[in-house]
Amino acid sequence: MSTDFEVTMNEYLPLRDVVFNTLRQAILRGELKPGERLMEIQLANKLGVSRTPIREAIRKLELEGLVLMIPRKGAEVAEITEKNLRDVLEVRCALEELAVQLVCDRIDEEGLEQLRSAALHFRDVLDSDDITKIAEADVAFHDVIFQATDNRRLIQLLNNLREQMYRYRIEYLKKKECYPQLIAEHKAIIDAIAAGDKEKATSITGQHINNQVDTVVGTLRQKE
Repeated sequence: MSTDFEVTMNEYLPLRDVVFNTLRQAILRGELKPGERLMEIQLANKLGVSRTPIREAIRKLELEGLVLMIPRKGAEVAEITEKNLRDVLEVRCALEELAVQLVCDRIDEEGLEQLRSAALHFRDVLDSDDITKIAEADVAFHDVIFQATDNRRLIQLLNNLREQMYRYRIEYLKKKECYPQLIAEHKAIIDAIAAGDKEKATSITGQHINNQVDTVVGTLRQKE
């Protein structure tokens, strides 16, 4: 079992929540691989905790669909499946298309400048080969759009999907050949929003997400 992750203590959270968040992030970032067994004793030793918070965290991860309990084998990291991918990204697509429609009416010059700045930052970090930094920069670009909707409920729904989307985003961003297309799509989204063109902004956003679906599905099928 790979153990290249660290627990980050937070004085404001109970230990069980700290352990849960640590294991959750390790799965979503690919530090714990799909199909990898989660051995309670090894994880407890790695994180410097007892087995109880490890066991509680694994139960919560099972409820989120990130962990499977296998009879006579125990817990293992859930595989990324085409069905789960499509389920999550279909919802993401609908919410993000709504977001850009709202933003076409609501964004101001300051918001547009923040969006352009986020797109430039994303482009700049592509040369870093740090997949976490690249993913965080991509998240930051989309977060500017979400905040500009000024719709708290929509932002809340998107935040609830954030971690599930992150797992698939990481898989997509492993494909460096997709980077030029991502840069172009970000620019096209900005241009459409700046022009107040809801139809174009919606179309580009939908294609932006569908490209992610197609790429990750292709990767999954190659592994079969």
